[in-house]
Amino acid sequence: MKNFKLSTMMFLQYFIWGAWYVTAGTYMAKILNSSGEEIGSAYSAFAIAAIFSPFFVGSIADRYFSAQKAMGALHIVGGLLLIYATEISSSFLFIITVLIYSLMYMPTVALSNNIVFANVSDSGKTFPVIRFFGTFGWIVAGFIIGNLQLENNVSSIAYTFYIAAGASIILGLFSFSLPNVPPKGKTDGSTFGLEGLILLKDKSYLIFFISAVLICIPLSFYYSFANVFLNDLGMEGAAGKMIYGQISEAIFILAIPFLYYRLGVKNILIIGIAAWALRFFFFANGDLETYYWMIISGILLHGICYDFFFVTGYMYTENKAGEKIKNAAQGLFTVATYGIGMTIGSWFSGIITDSNTIEGIKNWGDIWMVPAYISGAVLLFLVIFFKEKNK
Repeated sequence: MKNFKLSTMMFLQYFIWGAWYVTAGTYMAKILNSSGEEIGSAYSAFAIAAIFSPFFVGSIADRYFSAQKAMGALHIVGGLLLIYATEISSSFLFIITVLIYSLMYMPTVALSNNIVFANVSDSGKTFPVIRFFGTFGWIVAGFIIGNLQLENNVSSIAYTFYIAAGASIILGLFSFSLPNVPPKGKTDGSTFGLEGLILLKDKSYLIFFISAVLICIPLSFYYSFANVFLNDLGMEGAAGKMIYGQISEAIFILAIPFLYYRLGVKNILIIGIAAWALRFFFFANGDLETYYWMIISGILLHGICYDFFFVTGYMYTENKAGEKIKNAAQGLFTVATYGIGMTIGSWFSGIITDSNTIEGIKNWGDIWMVPAYISGAVLLFLVIFFKEKNK
């Protein structure tokens, strides 16, 4: 029963994220007539929240509140903010609302993990199974929105936010029934994982760390504009097609432990970054007719792009850090990628999109080649300078 509750929590946690995040750019373009830079700013707001969420979890939630109660309150407030977002007609106010919502949501990612770790005996075996339900939740959200074709119609796209809001409020109320994880009180160490900075003295890890921040720039192009792009092409149920990427992610994550020690960390990272470059090349040259296979392949490559770099990155960081600074190192890696890297990437992707838009028509071929070139440059950088040997 306990694991069922934890799996349900994880399902709803990522269902919420998948329900509004994928189509937010399309909503802004269609309903608010937002520019590419404004869409990028909205996604930057989400990334900025990733920078500050460790402060909330480490300094406030963990010390003074039970994890499940903090999570419940944050999700209820977050659900109300998502409903309010649909009442806004200004891009600026929408971005501010997304920022405030993101400051509510991002701490719950760490809190949900903490709740699971505190309530399972063998985290190595049990956590991946429970976390899988998070990916499944994202897939179900995309399936619902795609099959209902909510993002295709101006009159219905706001329902993506209502669905996410409803799930958020349900999870908020459900959280109060989760197993108790009492506050830890004052703890030693840095909230932001600054102890993990010692890893940057290792040249191989420093090269990896720089690569991780830089690869988040192409990642931001995908998160911010892939759904806008697919809808511009005229693809029906684009959000539903995009869940192929999450299905791919769920499949490839099972292969990472097997491949990690056989191929070595460098080879896996090279495959992952090469997939980024290939994905954006496919997007730049694909269409819904002759080269439809390129569009679908670009979506399916998400599993390799994400798992082979980020999941491998978390494993590599854990192996490098050791027990004493493991949590700090993982926190620092998350802030650097989802926080700093995604903030820069979201801002930059908006500027590139606007600079390739004439009279409302976007030149997607030129837009997608920019992250393709960046991915290629990061790949070359890693190949030349990353010297980690297999152990």
